[in-house]
Amino acid sequence: MGPFGFYYFDYTFFIFMVPAIIITMVAQIRVKSAFSKYSRVRTMRGMTGAQAADAVARYGGAQVAIRPVAGNLTDFFDPRNHTINLSQNVYGSTSVAAVGVAAHEAGHSVQDAAGYVPNKIRAALVPATNIGSRMSMPMIIIGLFLPVQYDFVVYAGIALYALVVLFQLATLPVEIDASRRAVRALDETGILTPEELGGAKKVLTAAAMTYLAASFAALLNLLRLLVIAGNRRGND
Repeated sequence: MGPFGFYYFDYTFFIFMVPAIIITMVAQIRVKSAFSKYSRVRTMRGMTGAQAADAVARYGGAQVAIRPVAGNLTDFFDPRNHTINLSQNVYGSTSVAAVGVAAHEAGHSVQDAAGYVPNKIRAALVPATNIGSRMSMPMIIIGLFLPVQYDFVVYAGIALYALVVLFQLATLPVEIDASRRAVRALDETGILTPEELGGAKKVLTAAAMTYLAASFAALLNLLRLLVIAGNRRGND
């Protein structure tokens, strides 16, 4: 049976990837549900997401520009030009959800300004991760078509994919810390009331679960690739 037959792919997909897909879907549903719920709750101070991001960044010692970007929940901090980019439903919104998300991105700017070590490690992994994400699967697929004595091609591809998994794992503490900084700043500056802060925490916790789910899915896929490679050699 060829490399794409049942033995190599189908059962490993159901064992490893179906649980990963389900967990990822649940995490995505949770974050969308939390954001939707707290998007309908307006803050007492009436501060927009853009204003909150600027306030949290300045409170943490970061000097940034705040820019609107297209899309839904496409928010990100760009360390190259020190900009916090907020999606349309966050930038001008005065909701608890918008303020929480904006503050999280501001938390990343504070990490950058403070020289947060896990953030530096994650940034250092970006070039290798980009190579791994582009090259790993083509190498693995090509290797599976080659005779078994060329298994080193498959394992080289798996090693490249492992870089992607490492990047996912390195992202977790960075994201969690950004949310921690955001919540602390929102509390200490009084941007949110204690009740509003509870809502923001729920939004950020749900968002953190998506990163956890992504890491879990990447790990399961790595295990799946190792099983495929091992079965190929064992059944040659």
